[in-house]
Amino acid sequence: MLFDYLPLLTFLVMIVLFGVGITLVIPLIGPRRPTKAKGLPYECGIVPAETARRRFSVTFYLTAMLFIVFDVEAIFLYPWAVLVRSTLHLFGLIEMVVFVALIAVALAYVWRKGALEWD
Repeated sequence: MLFDYLPLLTFLVMIVLFGVGITLVIPLIGPRRPTKAKGLPYECGIVPAETARRRFSVTFYLTAMLFIVFDVEAIFLYPWAVLVRSTLHLFGLIEMVVFVALIAVALAYVWRKGALEWD
């Protein structure tokens, strides 16, 4: 049974070796001609108006984390929708109603706290 995973292990070893190999070889064969233009944060031809090290608002990160939470909810809804009639039946329906209700309570909480408002 463990022998069935040998192709996967071989593939993972090849990926790691390729990543390490590229990381070690590129500095050796790549050109090293640093200029002021290459050191700029944007190489699209536009001179930057401000530094690239500016701070983002906490609201940006909070919105990003909320997006991830609700995106994970959508990921869980798809396999449930596939299996609900064939395998899960009433128990699966009740389980998903509880899950969606918990996510809805979380959404109501962050909405009430004002986390979804941009200033």
